[in-house]
Amino acid sequence: MKITGECFCGEIKYEVNGSLRDARSCHCSRCRKAFSSQASAYALVEPQEFSWLLGKTLLTSYVGSHGFGLQFCSKCGSTLCGVYNGTVHGVTLGCVNGDPGIELGRHIFVGSKASWESIPEGVPQYQEGAP
Repeated sequence: MKITGECFCGEIKYEVNGSLRDARSCHCSRCRKAFSSQASAYALVEPQEFSWLLGKTLLTSYVGSHGFGLQFCSKCGSTLCGVYNGTVHGVTLGCVNGDPGIELGRHIFVGSKASWESIPEGVPQYQEGAP
């Protein structure tokens, strides 16, 4: 399966030659700030199945001291993917084009969710990270 994605301005595009897995929504305060939203929506990819098609030079990275970070468009600010030690390990679902054939399987860090957020029933919820 080929999955494509792009930033808001369309200057950066990527492709996943495979499938997404382990989709989750994280409600921690750091994800709320990074994604400017009530939570992140994120799915893992196999690094060897991911490739940049356009605009790689426009990527800006933020990486924490633990090696995990995010890459985003320097023009429009869209958060596109997560990286670990310089390797893409997942994509933000909001930047995926079309139907990627995956649903959120869990909500994590709901113990620190925003007070104004209501989480839908029916999806497993974890107060912290999931096992």
